[in-house]
Amino acid sequence: MLVQKYKDMLSGKSVIRELSEFATARGQEIGYENVFDYSLGNPSVPVPKEFTDAMVQMLSEMGTNALHGYSPSLGITSVREAVAASLERRFGLPYRKEHIFMAVGAAGALAHAFRLVTEPGDEILTFAPYFPEYGPYVNLTGAVLKVVPPDTETFQIHFEKFEEMLTEKVMAVLINTPNNPSGVVYSAETLQRLADILRRKSQEYGHTIYLISDEPYREIVFEGVDAPCVSAFYDNSIMCYSFSKSLSIPGERIGYVAVNPNCKDAETMVNMCGQISRGIGHNCPPSIIQLAVAKVLDKTADLGVYETNMQLLYQELTELGFTCVKPGGTFYIFPKALEEDAKEFCRKALKYDLVLVPGDTFGAPGYFRMAYCIDTEKVKRSLAALRRFVKENYA
Repeated sequence: MLVQKYKDMLSGKSVIRELSEFATARGQEIGYENVFDYSLGNPSVPVPKEFTDAMVQMLSEMGTNALHGYSPSLGITSVREAVAASLERRFGLPYRKEHIFMAVGAAGALAHAFRLVTEPGDEILTFAPYFPEYGPYVNLTGAVLKVVPPDTETFQIHFEKFEEMLTEKVMAVLINTPNNPSGVVYSAETLQRLADILRRKSQEYGHTIYLISDEPYREIVFEGVDAPCVSAFYDNSIMCYSFSKSLSIPGERIGYVAVNPNCKDAETMVNMCGQISRGIGHNCPPSIIQLAVAKVLDKTADLGVYETNMQLLYQELTELGFTCVKPGGTFYIFPKALEEDAKEFCRKALKYDLVLVPGDTFGAPGYFRMAYCIDTEKVKRSLAALRRFVKENYA
């Protein structure tokens, strides 16, 4: 007998993926260069040369077992040491290899983090707008994801609603900064207030409320924007990182869990990750990719193109009358639609070969997301289509 909950999920597939598939099919009809596909957050800039060079060198000089054999359960020791040293150097916290668990991307890191600190029936809070896959990520562990409504003026945290929902059943709070889909970066003031509340409520309830920080966009921060280290504000924090966006290697599926060194039982938590991996199969990320990222921890792809694209779109959108919080990072922008029903708005946009994602799936009805990780030349060409769309439907 097939498991019903997974059968039921077939009727609720990812809207983002469905729109991406539509864009691909449409591209086969008219040429993909003529489809302005803002659906999928797939990095578009080239991988750093240093990463490619490291791969070539290792393939030329190292043996099969070192490159392609299983890694230790917690990750390759030298890689964990290098990651810890980089985090200590950058953020001033005393990370050591004992605080690092190598994971299969940010999704794999989150899968471990949720299971570290929740039992079935416990609650995790996150903040809208949020990445919609958090739903299955959390709920299929047996824990329950609850979503705090958004502060649509700033897309910082809606603290009044948060405190109402922060009950004794909450074991963890999940944040994503820089944020997908809004592009907003949580300020130091926001993070300090969040940490103060978590400390107070942990004491009141008699159990630790953990802060899980999903950070795949940490390196994509625009000029003049301060992006504080989340873990510096709260000891009981778990950092979940991916190299997918910083190095433009999403298909390589590599990231890590970094438990705050000041967290009680931090080393035990990392060792527990090795046991969790036995149950969920997110174990032993590819050895060659672990070794390669360790050689380029202080490098990124040329991420400046994303800020260029953001400026082009933000200027055009605001001139056309859209309400939009200006992104501080990532490669997403999240304007308010020009009608109440964002799904209908995005459906109309398809007639102009503009593939936009309605905000309902992100917990913010009435808004839509544009993933501008595409060539700048294509962004520029899309502006004419955007103007036609607005003029002909909302003049």
